[in-house]
Amino acid sequence: MDKPKLLIVEDDDSIRTQMKWALAQEYEVLLAEDRASALETIKKERPAVVTLDLGLPPRPAEVEEGFNALSDLLSLAPFTKVIIITGRGDKENALKAIGQGAYDFFYKPIQIDELKVVLKRAFSLSSLEREHHELQRKFGEESFEGMLGTSLQIQEVFAAIRKVATTDVPVLITGESGTGKELTARAIHRQGVRKDGPFEAINCSAIPETLLESELFGHEKGAFTGAHIQRKGRIELSRGGTLFLDEIGELSLALQAKLLRFLQEHEIERVGGREKISVDTRVIAATNTDLKRRMTEGRFREDLYYRVGVVTIFMPPLRERVGDIPPMAKVFLQRYSSENKKRITGFTPQALRALEAHDWPGNIRELENRIKRAVIMAEGPKVSPEDLELSISVSKYGGRGLKEARGSLEKDLIKRALSKNKGNITQAAAELGISRPTLYELMEKLKIERV
Repeated sequence: MDKPKLLIVEDDDSIRTQMKWALAQEYEVLLAEDRASALETIKKERPAVVTLDLGLPPRPAEVEEGFNALSDLLSLAPFTKVIIITGRGDKENALKAIGQGAYDFFYKPIQIDELKVVLKRAFSLSSLEREHHELQRKFGEESFEGMLGTSLQIQEVFAAIRKVATTDVPVLITGESGTGKELTARAIHRQGVRKDGPFEAINCSAIPETLLESELFGHEKGAFTGAHIQRKGRIELSRGGTLFLDEIGELSLALQAKLLRFLQEHEIERVGGREKISVDTRVIAATNTDLKRRMTEGRFREDLYYRVGVVTIFMPPLRERVGDIPPMAKVFLQRYSSENKKRITGFTPQALRALEAHDWPGNIRELENRIKRAVIMAEGPKVSPEDLELSISVSKYGGRGLKEARGSLEKDLIKRALSKNKGNITQAAAELGISRPTLYELMEKLKIERV
């Protein structure tokens, strides 16, 4: 097996030789004496770990060239772990280098046995991060119309989108706020025969009721005070394409009746008009409320419900897509690190645990916003729980007895493991550190269905 590659950047020839002799048995040792030769070696050999002396020519007594080399090395190879070699009295610059992305620092004179321990840890971490990057790349390639996820729950959504996109039936998308209902509607539009037509979206809860009718159906000049010109509504503008009605459950009963008439007759009348206007469009609706309960309360028309919900797609909440959380977080981290020109290489182990433990009441929208904030607030190369404003909390088990809380925790952990491993009992049991028979017994005891 090939030895892992280690680059030693050191201007002192005797120190370079000593380090190579001491480490050559475990590593393929590469040598560089200045920034230029170090960068050339990085480009050609791609070593996983670099030891870097901050004092490099042309001014070895100063640290400016060493910091320039650090910046260039990390720009060329962001997953390479750089270990700073510095004098014992130069802790300030060593810590500054850590803040700029170095993995660790080591004082001269070098104790080889101690350095070997640090190197082993650095190689291991570099390998893990490269694997994570490959997973992230694969995850991005497997995204569907801009929607991310490999969990069984979201794959079922993707399958439903593919099926309904080739038809023209009305679709109702249900799910909590922030789960990606509009993204799903847009995916259906882009996958369908109307993809070249317009996509008109309107949030029925964001517009005052007095203006919503005009916004939907349009109005004629002089229809009401302020109607100085004729204006087409969203329904008419969506002709030949798709009309997306977000939060349809917030429509008044009067507007529900007008919408139902349009869905039945495919014709509208603008506010203040008498002319019937034919409109051919596909209707996709979405809601985060229980429309069946609203029907029993008399707040939503039953005939409209069955008209808009010929096919219903349920968007799973993020807390039920546990296996998707880390890779999604990494995709958002890469996006916002690039936008903000910050060199952030990943999450601390504590941050990853906090991400998986959080309930995500705001779903994907909350995850994206927390990552965006963390990128701005992070001062080191890794995002911490503090940057995310997250901490692993037991508050969800508060107010329960020990036995009940323990059962609830066990149930949560088992469901997460099953979801993450797509229902694979062997892999879930291994992750939980229990045997397959024990996992089956717990699932039966806690009434957990296999994913």
